[in-house]
Amino acid sequence: MTTKTCIRTLVWLLILLMAAPPGVFAQGGGVPPVFRQEQLDQMLAPIALYPDSLLVQVLMAATYPIEVVAANRWATANRNLSGDQFAAALDQQDWDPSVKSLVNFPSVLGMMDQRLDWTQRLGDAFLSQEDQVMATVQKLRAAAQTQGTLQNTNQQRVVTQDQNIVIEPINPQVVYVPAYDPMVVYGPWWYPAYPPYRYYPVGAVITGAAISLGLAIVVGAAWGYAWGGFDWGHHRATVNIYQNTYVNNRYINRNVYASRYGGGGHGTWQHDPIHRKGVAYRDNNVAQRYGQAPKGNPDARRDVRGHTPDTTGMSTQPRNKGGVQERRDVSGVKRPPAQKDRSTTARQAPQQQKAQTLQQQKAPAVLGGAGSSGREVKAQSNRGSASRKTVITPKAGPAPRSGTVSRPSGVKASKPSGANVSRPGGEKAGKASDKKPADAGRR
Repeated sequence: MTTKTCIRTLVWLLILLMAAPPGVFAQGGGVPPVFRQEQLDQMLAPIALYPDSLLVQVLMAATYPIEVVAANRWATANRNLSGDQFAAALDQQDWDPSVKSLVNFPSVLGMMDQRLDWTQRLGDAFLSQEDQVMATVQKLRAAAQTQGTLQNTNQQRVVTQDQNIVIEPINPQVVYVPAYDPMVVYGPWWYPAYPPYRYYPVGAVITGAAISLGLAIVVGAAWGYAWGGFDWGHHRATVNIYQNTYVNNRYINRNVYASRYGGGGHGTWQHDPIHRKGVAYRDNNVAQRYGQAPKGNPDARRDVRGHTPDTTGMSTQPRNKGGVQERRDVSGVKRPPAQKDRSTTARQAPQQQKAQTLQQQKAPAVLGGAGSSGREVKAQSNRGSASRKTVITPKAGPAPRSGTVSRPSGVKASKPSGANVSRPGGEKAGKASDKKPADAGRR
């Protein structure tokens, strides 16, 4: 009885395994669900020493890579705008506030656009491993502090709060973007197989082992969207929509964003999948959290770069692999497909013309002209028909009997209904000894 029960249980388990969807027991797409620690150290090294207020905006904006690209292009095209004109134009863009805030830092936005693969990986890591990302930032800051490269300056202060290192500008309205060599400021790198990325803000100048703070960036209208912050004690990002109201409070309708966050417009940061614009998530758990079906999308990087479906009337269908593409004239009427090999056609043209001329001379009445179809020929002669597309090349040898029509090999002639076959001028077909046709001598 026990053996039968075990067998029955195994059978049901097999049935369940066969009936389960393919993605239930495995991650789809063959992509690892999380980043290893050495990968996190590698990708966070170029930005871990940014001021907290700037770093959190970079991490949040990295989860919207398509909007990062769009914002950088928009900022480049509208660099001459300023004041209220700039603030009003920026407010019309439908990007996430974190992306809008980085328009104030064109060098950082340009770096994220140029290093788009890194930007997307950074955003994916922040979505799936927010706690580990923030712990890695603290690890890197501690390493730089131990090396003596991270310290207080006249532009920014470095403060330790509950064993967490906080970096903040002396003047909240003036933010410096640091530029440094990650292979130097952190000391000997602990993962030789995963050297840190050397990504610098556009136009940055690296000077030895020091951290170059570059030019001072005076916060403008775009910084009015910088609502992010860090809760280092709980390793999470926070948002306060009433932050930086002194920068831009005329063109930003903060009430529109109040319902997005609990606690009256401030609370834990929440990713908005609408601003993701369809870019696939790296981790299936994250994809399911935000309502996207798990998938491994090989075109994810193409999507990021703006390869959107064609909306200008141009065809989005792939070319015919055979090399022959459907052609249409200006009125939209289909035209015959173009020939694959024009040289072959040119060589065959004289032979086709000669064969057609000989054929018409022999039996013009039977063929009924070059335009007759196979059905019409059969109705007139009851002798069958050869394909019009077949090229008939006359062979040297005995001349055909008078009244016969050359046909491809393997095609048998149907038996005439009578002894005689109608010929031009009322002549009758003779025997083999009859006089040869006039064109036989020209062969």
